[in-house]
Formats: sequence, C-alpha cells, structure tokens
Amino acid sequence: MENVIIVESPSKSHTISSYVGDDFKVVASVGHVRDLATSGKDGLGIDIENDFKPTYKVITGKTKLINELKKLCKGKHVYLATDPDREGEAISYHLKEVLGLSDEDYSRIEFHEITREAVTDAFNKERKIDMQMVDSQETRRMIDRIIGFRLSKLLQARIKSKSAGRVQSVALKLICDLEKEIKDFVSTPYFELHAKRDDLTLDFISYKGSKDRIVEKALAEEILNSLGKDFIVSDITNKKIERVSKPAYTTSTMQQDASNKLNFLASKTMRVAQSLYEGKNIGSQTTGLITYMRTDSTRLADSFVAQAKNFISSTYGANYVGGMHTKEQKLAQDAHEAIRVTDITRTPESIKNYLTSDEYKLYQLIYVRTICSLMSKAIDNRLSIEFKNNETVWRLNYTTNVFDGYDKADVYLTRSELKKLPELHLNDTLNGFDIVLDELMTKPKSRYTEATLIKDMEDLGIGRPSTYAQTLQTLKERAYVELDKKRLVPTEQGILTSDTLDNYFDSIINVKYTANMESKLDQIAKGEETKLNELNEFYDSFQPVFEKANQSMEKIGPKLLDELCPVCGKPLCVRKSRYNTEFVGCSNYPKCKYIKPTEKEVPDEDTNIVCPKCGTGHIVKKQALRGANKGKFFYACSNYPKCKNIYSDMPTENICPKCGAIMLLGEDNNLYCSAHCENNTDFVCPTCGKGHLIKRVATRGKNKGNEFYACSNFPRCKAIFNELPIKKD
Repeated sequence: MENVIIVESPSKSHTISSYVGDDFKVVASVGHVRDLATSGKDGLGIDIENDFKPTYKVITGKTKLINELKKLCKGKHVYLATDPDREGEAISYHLKEVLGLSDEDYSRIEFHEITREAVTDAFNKERKIDMQMVDSQETRRMIDRIIGFRLSKLLQARIKSKSAGRVQSVALKLICDLEKEIKDFVSTPYFELHAKRDDLTLDFISYKGSKDRIVEKALAEEILNSLGKDFIVSDITNKKIERVSKPAYTTSTMQQDASNKLNFLASKTMRVAQSLYEGKNIGSQTTGLITYMRTDSTRLADSFVAQAKNFISSTYGANYVGGMHTKEQKLAQDAHEAIRVTDITRTPESIKNYLTSDEYKLYQLIYVRTICSLMSKAIDNRLSIEFKNNETVWRLNYTTNVFDGYDKADVYLTRSELKKLPELHLNDTLNGFDIVLDELMTKPKSRYTEATLIKDMEDLGIGRPSTYAQTLQTLKERAYVELDKKRLVPTEQGILTSDTLDNYFDSIINVKYTANMESKLDQIAKGEETKLNELNEFYDSFQPVFEKANQSMEKIGPKLLDELCPVCGKPLCVRKSRYNTEFVGCSNYPKCKYIKPTEKEVPDEDTNIVCPKCGTGHIVKKQALRGANKGKFFYACSNYPKCKNIYSDMPTENICPKCGAIMLLGEDNNLYCSAHCENNTDFVCPTCGKGHLIKRVATRGKNKGNEFYACSNFPRCKAIFNELPIKKD
C-alpha cells in the first residue's frame, strides 16, 4: 500500500475503496479536524490586532483519529479528496497542516460523483490546495465567529436568546417581517361573477370596458341587473403554447421540490441526498447514484447529456430528445454540475429494492427532474372564447395537449380527463346560464414554508447551498421558529430576538449586507479581493455598532407571577431552561432553587404491543416531563426499570423482513426497522465485541440530524461513536 486517500465520510470511503485497489488505503476525516480556538480576547481564537491571525485547535474527539492518520500517512503519498467546495478545500488544508505534509507529499483531488469512472478521472486532474478558496472559507469562518460570539453573548445576557448569526439572523428577520405584515393586514371584501351551465363556466372579465376588481356590492348588483339571458360569442382565439422543462436541480430547487412533493424537511433532504451521493450497494457493485448535492449550477456534463439523449431516443423516440438548458442563478458560483443521477439507465424502479423508502423517493425525484430537463418541449393548444352580454365581457379558456414532450416522463404530473366543449362559432348564442355572485375576502400572504424561505434566501443571495438546511435547523433548535402545518411561525423569543437585532444591528443584520458579504467571499475565492481587506472592512463597520449596542441594550428580567415561592416567600417567575423549555421557579435564584413541579399533561397510553425485548411488558406511549424533550412523546416498555426498551417513533405490529426486528412508523408515515439493519456497518463493536455498529441519525436535541454510530447490542452495550473507528491492519 503506497497511497492514502482521505475523504470526509466513512460511507464514501467504503464506496471508493471498492474502486481503487490494494495500492490505496481509503480513510475518512469525518468532516473538519480542527477549528478556531476559543482562547484569546473574547474567546474568538482570532488576534484581531495582529492582522486577524487565527489560532486553530484540533476538534474535541479528533486527536486519536489524527494520530492514527499520521501513522498511516507516514512515507505514503496522500490524496486529499474532501468535498469539492469551499469547506472541503479548507478541510484539505487543515489535514495537510495537522499531518505535516509537504507539497511533494500530497495531491488534492475532487470527486463530483462517486462512480468508478469519476474516481479514475479525478486522478488525472490532481492539483495542489487552492489557497484562495481556503482564504475565502477562513474569512467566512472568522466573520461568523466574531458576529456569532459577540452578538450571541450579548443577546444571552440581555434578552436570554440563545444565539445570533450572519445568515441565521437575516433568515429569522425574513420570517418575522412577514409575520408582522400578516398581522397588520386588513382584510377587505371583493366580488367575483361566474356564469355556469352544465360543464361550462364563464368567468366575468369586464363591465363597460373596466377590468378592475369589483370591491363594492352595489356595483356587483348593478352588473347583475344589466345582464340579459343571451351570451354571444364575440371572439375565438387559438394559440400554440410551448412549455420548456425546468433545468436540473440545484440544492435549493431540490430542497423546495422535496418539501412540496415528498414532505421532506430540508435537513432530511440533505441527509438522504448524502447517502445517495456517497454510494449504495447495487447488486454486486457499490456506486454513487447522484452527483454532489451542494451546488448552485444547472449545467450538465457533455458526456452525460450525450448518454441521456441516446436513452431518451431509444426509450421514448427521437422526437422526445431536447437540449440542455440552464437558468442563471443570482450569485451562483457554478463550481459543480447540477444535481443529477450518475447513470440515466439506472431507473428508479430498477434499483428500488436496494434503497430505503426515503432514498427511493428522493432518487426518483432527482431522476425525473434530470431526464425531463433534457427532453423536448411540451406543446399545448389554448382555446380562448369571449362572450358578450350587453355591456359585459366573459371568457372561457380551454387547453388541450398537442404533444406531451417532457410530460411523458413526469410521474408527478396530474393528468385530468378533459371535458368536451360544444362546437362554437362567432356570433353563436348560448343561454340558460346561472349567474353566481361570490363574496370573497382579501387574504394576507402565506407564512413561509421551508421551501419558500429557501427560495427567497436563494433569490436574495443569502447563504449558500451548503447552509440552507443548517440555517433552518438552527432556527428551530433555538426555539426561534416553530413548524405549524409546514409553515414557519416565529415564537415570542424569535420575534424579540429579531426586533432587538433590528434596533441595534440593522446596518449588519439585513439582506443587502449579507448578500454583499457572500459576493465578497466569492471575490476572495477568485483572487479579486483579499482576506485582510475584507476582514478590516467588516470589523471597522461592526465594532462601533457593537460597542453602542453593548452600552445601551437593556436587560430583560424574568416574568413575575402573582404566586409566592413556598420555600422563601419571594415571587415565582417564568424562566427558560437550557433547552428553551419554560418552567416556573423562584425569582430569588440562585439563593433559592425552588422549581414548581410540572403536572403530567397526558396519561400513559398502552399500545397493546408486546415488548420484543422482555416479552412480558407492553409498549406504552409516554410523555417526557423534563429536559430537552419535555412535552414530546416516546414509547417505552411498561416493565421499566427492569426493561429499558425505548423507541422515539411509534412501534407497529409489522416485523422487518430482513432481520425480524419490530418496525417503527416514522415522521413521514414511513415504516422503518427499529434495528436499523439497513444501516448496519458490519463493524464489530470495539466496546462489547458482540454487537455491530449501526449508523443512526439523532432525532432530537442539539445534535438533531447528525449521524452517529451505536452498538446493535443496546441497551446492554451503550457504546456511541461520532465517527466509524479506523480498522487496524
């Protein structure tokens, strides 16, 4: 073994190992290996007075990994194959530094897709680390550290808010500003007229030449009184409409579609996409199924376009072959291709049995978008017929499809049966219509969903493909927003946080400033701007604003109640725990540490499912009364504490066909194995030596959405690892 390849993900390392042979050892860094220290002035890890010199330290828990990597890489040529983006470039740089690699010791390569051909091709394009990209990432990290640490500490001390951030706080401002607009909206009435007969509905267009919305009932009644019984055909127009398919996915459009069509949260979309990118076992081979999923580009590789066109022609016919079209994105970096499948002949149905339910759904979504983007236009015929009735004009629109084009491959398209129209000519007369007058009320804008917020963030140039999902996750974890029927609703604390930042930091926490910052970071990556210039410019504008806020921002105390502490007699008050849950405690804290007991809100509910662990107890639905999960439901054995079997999702009577474990009902009403056998790494647990390590995803708490590895022998063995240990030869 003469070479070492370092990637970020253990799953990716397994896939690549199957391609490169015995001359290569493939290992994973499991993300960043070091970060800014929390030492120095204000704990920033940045010497601002010395040209913003950063101090880095190895991330907690990574020392052992780095030592093993040093031993492994000694005397070998190291290929740094971290993700092909700004963060990935920085990870490669930090790996080079902590491993002590010289320029002769390493090469930087990029995998835009994890397939045998792409991995082989990457070695033909090896290079050195792009320090301009590293400077861009370092600038972003230092600015985020300064804003995050300074503002977060200030908000925590004055208004008990958890955190603030350059992108996070602007996203929160968008949500809160929209909420204020909704609350200030005054609904007013308006009226619509329709003429209905059998299957025909004519829509009112104008009265006496005016097409204005009818807002007065008197005018609506005047129009009604002016009508005769006959509707005379006054104009017939046929128009050919060509519909062009949408380009292949960017990160933003994939997250939007996954939300709208699959009901996936952005964090879940990225988690599932990561697994498709890193590689799945398909029959006898392991291969990546999609290209890199963090991109703002809509272009496709010429080689893939050629393959796809041949497939479209042979599957649907030559007249269904279209051309690649792209959509220019605001502030797009265009560093990678769009998100596409790696092989167009690998249809969703052909690999369904190798994927989990969520992986199949997302793969199908990406596959359909990919193939449709390269198919020909759909052609419709739009028939528009206008009718006159005295001084009013009415219209009937009727659309028929002439050529289905890319619709042919769109499995998400709703195809409704068209109703047959009577044959009509100019001056024909129809009668027998019932006139319907609808009184409606104007409505405010709808609250953001994750999909619409991501769209606005992209359009406004806030954040990057890699940050959308994490930004939303942070807002929810900080209890600044809550999800209500897929809508993002700001909490009282979220509104207070946004208003406070708006009052004191409006020159920095705003859309224009944040978008401009992203543009400056791109310029640094291109060598058009320098790291030091941008940091100085930022700090010179930030520091005076921060000092003013630090002096004038008032501290908000806890809310006092008309109830006295039974221990010391001081008033009780409403406080917030470290998990953002409210509780009632003594205002004389810390001298008096009385906390009012919480009443049980919901009684335990027996599911009548026998516990598969002990075989005697029943699985009971319970509610957490304290901690980070207070108020949330979970499922546990009625024999607790003798049996400590517990599930986060609802157990069912279904049994996993692969391993025989009980099946659980997930948040999207999807069944999955409680033993997570599909994520079994076949890596023997180093703690107990009996179970296997299983890749899991945290479903709650501050690590929600993060992957970890746990022993299948739980609860007998409670071993947990943030990363998959490196197997020793």
